[in-house]
Amino acid sequence: MGRWTLHLSVGLGLLAVLLTCCYAEANYCLASKAKSCTECLQTGIGCAYCPDENFDGPRCDLEKNIIARGCGAAALITAQSSKVINSEEKINVALQKSQVSPQRVTMSFLPGEEKLVNVEVFAPTKGPLDLYILMDFSNSMADDLDNLKRMGNELASLVENLSDDYTIGFGKFVDKVIEPQTDMRPSKLSQPWPNSDPPFSFQNVIKLTSELSDFTNKLQKERISGNLDAPEGGFDAILQAAVCRDKIGWRDHSTHLLVFSTESAFHYEADGANVLSGILPRNDEQCHLDADDKYTEDIHQDYPSIPTLVRLLGKHNIIPIFAVTNHSYTYYKKLQEYFPIAEVGLLQEDSSNILQVMDSAFKSIRSKMSIRAEEKPKAFETQFLSTSGKVAQYGDFNFRPGTIGKFMMKLTAQRLNGEQPVCQMSPDEKAGTMKVKPTTFNAGVNVEASVLCPVCECEKTPLPRAARCNGNGDLVCGKCQCYGDWLGSFCNCSLADSVKSTSQCIAPGKTEPCSGRGDCMACGTCVCYNPEQFEGPYCQYDKTQCPRYGGFLCNDRGSCVMGQCACAEGWEGTACECPKSNQTCVDSKGGVCNGRGTCVCGRCNCQSSGLELTSTCEPNFLAQLEVCEATRSCVQCQTWKTGEKKEDEKCKECPFQSYTVTELKESDKVLDSCSFRDEDDDCTYYYTVDSSRDPAVKGMDVQVLEKKECPPASLLWLLPLLLFLLLLLALLLLCCWKYCACCKSCWQSCLALLPCCRRGRMVGFKEDEYLLRQSLLTSDHLDTPMVRTGPPKGTDVVRWKVTDNVHRAPTHPQALIKPNPKEIIQFPVSLRLNRLFSENLSRLESRDAEQLRKEVADNLNEVYKQIPGAQKVQKTTFRMQRNAGKRQDYTIMDTVLSAPRASYPDIVKLTEKNVQSGNVRDLKVVPGYYTVATDREATGAVEFQEGVESVDVHVPLFVKDEDDDKKQLQVEAIDVPLGIAEIGKRLVNITIIKEHASSVFSFLQPAYTYSRQDGVAKIPISREIIEDGHTQVTYRTRDLTAKDKKDYVTVDGDLTYVPGETQKIVPVRLLELGEKDGLLEDKQVKQFVMDLSNPRQGAKLGRYPRTTVTITDQPEPSVMMFKKGTQNFTTSDPTYTIPVVRTRNHDSPATVKWRTKKAQRFELSAPLKFGPGETEKNIVIDPKSHPGPIQPETFQLELFDPSSNASVGERKTTLVSVTDGITKSPEIAQMQEMGFIDRKASSPSGYLPAPGYPKAKATGPRSIHLNWDPPPGNPMGYKVKYWIFGDPEKDAQVLDVKTPQAELTNLYPYCDYEMRVCGYNAMGDGYDTDVATCQTLEDVPGEPGRLAFNVISPTVTQVSWAEPAETNGNITAYEVIYTPIDDEMKPVGAAKKVKIDNPKKRMLLIENLQSAQTYQYKVRAKNSVGWGPFRDATINLASQPARPLSIPIIPDVPIVDAEAGDEYDSYLMYSNEVMKSPTGSKTPSVSGDDYTMNGKWDQNFLFPGGSGTRNMSASSSPMSTLSSNYRGAGGSFTTETTTTYMTGPGGSRRQDMVGGVHTSEVIMRKRSENRGYADENIRDSIVMGEVSSKFPDLNARLSPGVPDTPSRLVFSALGPTALKVSWQEPHCEKDIMGYCVLYQLLNGGEMKRINVTNPAENSVIIQDLLPNHSYLFKVKAQSQEGWGPEREGVITIESAVDPKSPLSPMPGSPFTLSTPSAPGPLVFTALSPDSLQLSWDKPRKPNGDILGYVVTCEQLHGGGDVRSFQVNGDSTETSLTVPNLTENVPYKFKVQARTTQGFGPEREGIITIESQDGSALSQYNSQSLVRREVFQMPTEVSTRTNVSHTMLNDPYFSDGMMMTTTSQHTETSGMMTQITKEVVQRSVMGGTTVTKKMFYES
Repeated sequence: MGRWTLHLSVGLGLLAVLLTCCYAEANYCLASKAKSCTECLQTGIGCAYCPDENFDGPRCDLEKNIIARGCGAAALITAQSSKVINSEEKINVALQKSQVSPQRVTMSFLPGEEKLVNVEVFAPTKGPLDLYILMDFSNSMADDLDNLKRMGNELASLVENLSDDYTIGFGKFVDKVIEPQTDMRPSKLSQPWPNSDPPFSFQNVIKLTSELSDFTNKLQKERISGNLDAPEGGFDAILQAAVCRDKIGWRDHSTHLLVFSTESAFHYEADGANVLSGILPRNDEQCHLDADDKYTEDIHQDYPSIPTLVRLLGKHNIIPIFAVTNHSYTYYKKLQEYFPIAEVGLLQEDSSNILQVMDSAFKSIRSKMSIRAEEKPKAFETQFLSTSGKVAQYGDFNFRPGTIGKFMMKLTAQRLNGEQPVCQMSPDEKAGTMKVKPTTFNAGVNVEASVLCPVCECEKTPLPRAARCNGNGDLVCGKCQCYGDWLGSFCNCSLADSVKSTSQCIAPGKTEPCSGRGDCMACGTCVCYNPEQFEGPYCQYDKTQCPRYGGFLCNDRGSCVMGQCACAEGWEGTACECPKSNQTCVDSKGGVCNGRGTCVCGRCNCQSSGLELTSTCEPNFLAQLEVCEATRSCVQCQTWKTGEKKEDEKCKECPFQSYTVTELKESDKVLDSCSFRDEDDDCTYYYTVDSSRDPAVKGMDVQVLEKKECPPASLLWLLPLLLFLLLLLALLLLCCWKYCACCKSCWQSCLALLPCCRRGRMVGFKEDEYLLRQSLLTSDHLDTPMVRTGPPKGTDVVRWKVTDNVHRAPTHPQALIKPNPKEIIQFPVSLRLNRLFSENLSRLESRDAEQLRKEVADNLNEVYKQIPGAQKVQKTTFRMQRNAGKRQDYTIMDTVLSAPRASYPDIVKLTEKNVQSGNVRDLKVVPGYYTVATDREATGAVEFQEGVESVDVHVPLFVKDEDDDKKQLQVEAIDVPLGIAEIGKRLVNITIIKEHASSVFSFLQPAYTYSRQDGVAKIPISREIIEDGHTQVTYRTRDLTAKDKKDYVTVDGDLTYVPGETQKIVPVRLLELGEKDGLLEDKQVKQFVMDLSNPRQGAKLGRYPRTTVTITDQPEPSVMMFKKGTQNFTTSDPTYTIPVVRTRNHDSPATVKWRTKKAQRFELSAPLKFGPGETEKNIVIDPKSHPGPIQPETFQLELFDPSSNASVGERKTTLVSVTDGITKSPEIAQMQEMGFIDRKASSPSGYLPAPGYPKAKATGPRSIHLNWDPPPGNPMGYKVKYWIFGDPEKDAQVLDVKTPQAELTNLYPYCDYEMRVCGYNAMGDGYDTDVATCQTLEDVPGEPGRLAFNVISPTVTQVSWAEPAETNGNITAYEVIYTPIDDEMKPVGAAKKVKIDNPKKRMLLIENLQSAQTYQYKVRAKNSVGWGPFRDATINLASQPARPLSIPIIPDVPIVDAEAGDEYDSYLMYSNEVMKSPTGSKTPSVSGDDYTMNGKWDQNFLFPGGSGTRNMSASSSPMSTLSSNYRGAGGSFTTETTTTYMTGPGGSRRQDMVGGVHTSEVIMRKRSENRGYADENIRDSIVMGEVSSKFPDLNARLSPGVPDTPSRLVFSALGPTALKVSWQEPHCEKDIMGYCVLYQLLNGGEMKRINVTNPAENSVIIQDLLPNHSYLFKVKAQSQEGWGPEREGVITIESAVDPKSPLSPMPGSPFTLSTPSAPGPLVFTALSPDSLQLSWDKPRKPNGDILGYVVTCEQLHGGGDVRSFQVNGDSTETSLTVPNLTENVPYKFKVQARTTQGFGPEREGIITIESQDGSALSQYNSQSLVRREVFQMPTEVSTRTNVSHTMLNDPYFSDGMMMTTTSQHTETSGMMTQITKEVVQRSVMGGTTVTKKMFYES
């Protein structure tokens, strides 16, 4: 009995739990599975517990559910929270101070509960004000201080206007008195500038006072000070002014304003971490002012961070106002975003407008009010709402001073903190007092909030050894808690005494325990093998065997529970196929089934009718046009006894009965109104047809008007008059014809004189105006209808034009800027071809489209070559235009012609002339239609054919990013060149409103294709985040040729994206082919569309707002591939058996061929045939049947040439590895071949074999779907390991799933991943599958890296940028936009765009900028998905210092002219340098030939006794090649070069002799993005051990035998137009057969080719080059295996040019090649306290043979002599030992390379040799990240410390890059400790501060 009671209780409980699955997600009470009453109540609000002993359901559930299951309401245990308002004094507006009401509230919350509190606030019109002015006292602010001193009276007036109760104070700041911020020379410490005070950090000069005269007097005594670097230490001053409350004088009930005035940027946290000043600890946020009110801890503590300032200013109710000049405005504008409320004002250079800035800032602050909750416990969330209930964002509360404002505070207690219940949080995290107040107030509402965690009283009084628990447990809150080994709901089953028989686990009617699906445990309890599939007390129910509908289990609208479908809310039926709602049966009038049917299972069962009905029993409106015709005969016979059915027998066959009425219903209230002429009496009769309103009456309701309409009596008397008029008309026409026989225009004029023709035809636009929202535009054109009235006979051609931005006045800044007439722009051209349109033409890759595109290009290029400067047409596409009259089935061709802007009228005339003739050369076109457009206007023509009354004008909208927020276009009908129509409505205005979007929604593709066998079409909808937050978009499917409920199930709804979410998937169910459609042979292609609409929360629609889904009926082709990627055999195996598997379409035969590759003894090939139903075949190779001994080898098998109904899958190759092995017996071998023995078979221990066929498919940029076949056995689950390709498998992430599929999410876009799967059971993990690989889809790129500017002159700059950290695909282009702006960041001129199609060219030289004009520069990247976000920077060239490397000519950078002068057509030149991704990029970097930018180098050293790996992050970028005219002075210098190394016994070393000194070679390698590897011979500055033996070839991309890149490219000028190009022979495993030299002008032109067939020749001479033009040269080598990669170089021959002939040099003029570029980065190694070793790399662009280098050395801050050294030679790396240096003194080094052409630009570096006492590193050591590895080292190794500090001045970095490196080498007893320290590198570049962390190991 106990067993059956146990089973009954378990079964009922499980059934009750599972039947609630439809709302389990929302019912957290039930989902918590609470084990006790207290745990239940603490789950969340609404949870109740039933202590009734006899209650059988789940005891913890929502209160209504427990009562519904039979628990008495009186016994129910619940919990209640509380809310008490402790203090609520009403606001007294008479008191002029900030007030809030209520003042104190106490509330308790159940987990998940939310409560509202109504709050009132009052801000006085002139409340108390504390104004503290904090001013930068660096020397550059001297004039600002003088102006402030003179403004005493104006300042007094200002504060009196702001408040009646004010105080004002003053503080000053400079920077930390420490190097490098301050010049520490004694003379500079006493007086940094003439007539100045000593430097200081911060001083409170004037405490807040109400005495303005005293304030003014003290201010007059102040003098300026000074410091070294540009950023100031203002953050230290702000923090002290905030926390030193008493010393500053802040009052309690006043508004606190802090005016911060400066013209420089700011230092912030970690700027105190530098080598010169030591590593400073974090700021302690305490007040440190001495008796003189000076800051005392400036040299002992770091600067505060921005979050610290935000927190402290908010805590002390201080509102900052940043009054800054244009130099630093952008910095503080970005800083403002971090503060809840702050203002930024733009000062003039001398701060003469500081009072106006303060006044406007204070008014702005008073107009805003932001509410916030301070010191909020972690368990709570707050929201602030307006009185209407709308959530208010910042600034939404527009409370006017002097009035009472109201808002609501919503406070919510979280239910869970992550996965942790809120009641398990610490007490201080779930309770506390928060202060809710406006940011400008001191007063606030004190809210004491706590989370209530109730405890049940019944748990405190348990009933021990209760009878209900059979004496074996305590009864606690109605539930038994069993003792010891007792089990069951009533403690009636003993674990110790239970019989081990399995009979208790056998269900009635069954024979196997637990139905063979689980293990029988004690007390007859079944534990199912796979709980995700089997359930029930005996595991008798299979969750996959419930009824299905449409192939979906429970119609995908419910869950399979205990063998039945438990339907979700709103659904019913055995398979949940029926919606409970009748929404699908609602007709267009809001009724159900139109009153003519019943709604059954969501579908209307309609009564029979004489009309075809829709799915909602309404007449089918598609057949509406046939209603009148179908009812005509019956109405005639029934009413008038006339017509073709007037005989009674025929009339009785009518399906309805009509009746007459005196008045008909209005036409809009019936189905249709009809009228016909009765042939018997020539009268017209009228009637209406409608569906019957009475459901009992079948058929239609036909009402006939009882009176006919007959013509009047005879009008014979009119005949003579008509004849006379006709004769008169004929005579008039004859006269006109005689008069205008030869003049067509006169003929038409005569016709217009006739009464019947005058104004007989009119053409004009249908509408007056269109109002469009840019975010909702789905096209860049608008089809604007033009209509024709009057007799539609004859043809009329109407010319039209459209003009952009007609809303701008003539004085508008943009209208004043005239475009450059010689600028090359794109002219979109459209023509209508005399050819019908076909679907193939819409597919660009189709053969028809390709042929027609070529025909169009050939003919148009021939015609438009008459236009000077015109280029070839491109981007040709084909389309249809629907509303085009009789021509709508003809093809319209769209193409783009590039030509000078001034040629627009000529292009229009030439196009119109050819269109009128009907031929564009040999291309047939339809006369009367064309469009020619520019970027601001367009002209075209449309044709009205005979009988056509309306056509569409395809108007371009000229949508551009720089458009005004509201712009207007005007379309005008110009004239009618062909036809007699006159123009009526001539103009139509189009207004486009631009909304600034926070998100952009789009489909990833414009079209998708799915097979019906897929079952579901998964459509991804992507979101591009511009400003993160919540947002929504609506989606909806719509029929095309596919029909709802026949081919697919329509879906619609709203998608909600949470912050950070970028993609969602919309599933659309595809239905199986109906029996009727399945019999059709020529079935129509089934398509439907999905549209996006109604984007909300500031979002807009993007590139693809619509996607077309094609449903294919044919099953997808068979996919054949190798079963495994690798096959392992031994030499003793009798045969090699390689399995090939087939997936999909198993019912038809299929064939694929296979062949071996790179096998030693055989080359085999044969077909492999699969019969119907076969899914696996074996390729069997007998190694003994081939000559030669069987030896270990590795070869490949490849599948190719599948049959037409098949394809080759992912594993088209497999690697066969044959190793040495012992001979197996024939029996063992035979069993293995037959599959009875498997290497991964389930072992005797019970481990599972590997799952089968893992298949991975990318479903989005950040997701992959992986599925596999379950292995034999009963797996409890699966473990999926996945990792990025190239990473070690040990670092893989592991996902535990219960079904044979997994969704991998949160991945990186466009990244290769590897995956393995294993099953597991009670024994543990089984065997892994082979590695499956998959690449995620592309996503839009991130914003480019930092912008950097090299200022060449006040009007010329070179802008550069880094590749985006997240490329998310292959970058295809960049776009640079630069705009002149004013002080308010508003454009004052036209924005100019430059598109750079070569992604390697990430630099741009811009000339002819406006002098002293501020520009905003924006750069964004593009890949195949689209454009990414902009990276922007603002700079005024006139305010920037000239850079050391500023050289007037930079030939290898793209150059554009800001004024678009005559000499620049496009880019003049390009750079062949490639900048890499910044550190921290998740995407592997792309690398060039000679540099490692940001990749990861693996340097392997083999030491005696150990090995290690060293990772080194790159610290610099490759430098631009610069042209220079420097020439060096003469002189001879001799230096001694020494290289120090460490040696030891053992190992192998390659040693070279260089001047009698040994050098060692270290080989380093890196992994690049394309997963190929490149060998580099890099010499490190310290050689740490022996070099291992030769590395294997790491270049996996290059096939053996293909030549490498030619290793060097040398140019020698032979004359002003002749050049010799030489190169060195590349490495190649096979013989070089020859070379190829390609060259062309950098700015475009024909690519010329020279073939060198003699491999011994490695140079060519090229004549007839253009002087002073840059050429791009490429050289590559060829072997039998093919061509190798190219080596590129850029060269210019500079020569004087005859001004009369730009292409001819002057006779006898000299010619030169460009000088060398700067040497590589400088590397410093300290050798002793007074000497160091300096080394550098050869220039990237030698431009000739390097003769040597000149090195100069001088002290950074002056003093001492300038020393020079000359180093001869042409080594790849050169070094120099510099003696006689001084410790702790910074030195500047410069290195220049010298060729026969002169000296190149300098490479600079700054270095300081620190004293070796370790003091400078003591604090650093406590913060650094240390990793120790031990290597066996030689015994004689010295200890030294090297600290280097390098400044790289380069065009890529606006203010240089500061790099700090620390390395230590220590040696003890032959063991070396390797220490890796984390070094912080910060660089300020182009207005952007970038911080990088790099790890150096030594």
